Amino acid sequence: MQQLNQTLQPENLDAVFAALADPTRRAILTRLANGDASVNELAEPFCMSQPAVSKHLKVLERAGLVERAIDKQRRPARLKAEPMREAVKWLEEFSKFWSSSFDQLDDLLEELKKSESCGGNWNE
Repeated sequence: MQQLNQTLQPENLDAVFAALADPTRRAILTRLANGDASVNELAEPFCMSQPAVSKHLKVLERAGLVERAIDKQRRPARLKAEPMREAVKWLEEFSKFWSSSFDQLDDLLEELKKSESCGGNWNE
């Protein structure tokens, strides 16, 4: 098995994955990908209170995925995608591992097919 690159673990990787684990927070991030939004605007599609949405936003802020600005009395949330990029880089290391594992499995299956077509017996 190949060694994973240990340099791709940002300090807040756990916080990013914890934030992304919740479907409501993922939906909030998807909404914010279309532009800034207030808590009221983010609460609209959900059956939850504004304080509940604010709690989700705090988790996203701690993970570095969202920042809040102050615009008069409004505090719009804005997506910050950089921490997700770091999480994707970390996951891509596993993608390389799985690709290698599947390539090895393909080679083994091809070898077994050749052995079988040449009159080979699996029990030999």
